[in-house]
Amino acid sequence: MKNASGVQKLTMLAIMIALDVVLSPIFRIEGMAPMSSVLNVIGAVMLGPFYVSIMALVCAVIRMTMMGIPPLALTGAFFGALLAGLGYKFTGKIWGAVLGEIIGTGLIGSLLSYPVMVWFTGSSNGMFWFLYTPRFFGGAISGSIIAYIVLFKLKNTTPFKRVQNLFGGLLNDNLQPK
Repeated sequence: MKNASGVQKLTMLAIMIALDVVLSPIFRIEGMAPMSSVLNVIGAVMLGPFYVSIMALVCAVIRMTMMGIPPLALTGAFFGALLAGLGYKFTGKIWGAVLGEIIGTGLIGSLLSYPVMVWFTGSSNGMFWFLYTPRFFGGAISGSIIAYIVLFKLKNTTPFKRVQNLFGGLLNDNLQPK
């Protein structure tokens, strides 16, 4: 039975990765990837911090290699996913995941993007520390709001609870059916 749950976890992780890779470029505003934030928050609540971090890392690498997106895909997605997962794990509330995504992507990801892009381009001409912050915050906030609305509808469904339980998620009062 342990092997079956491992296969189910990998399958769900693959589905989330596929959704992120496909939806992020479709619903993209130049310099912002709100769908990445949507899937980070949903993944944080469903999969937990470990698996949502893997999801974000794999998605970023796929987007960088297959779609030619600069390393901003990595700095923007990974820290938001990690902090969203930890935010949900420690609060047990969806707003914890939302706050983690906004801080991780909007603040930490945007600030780390400056030195990464200076290294990547070899130039700091026309760049400054807060260059990416407005766009990253915009994408993280809009994506987190969308995720909160989606999770509000999903939280009472049996398949959602089943997946969350598979990953050892929190089935607290916030997610119990009314």
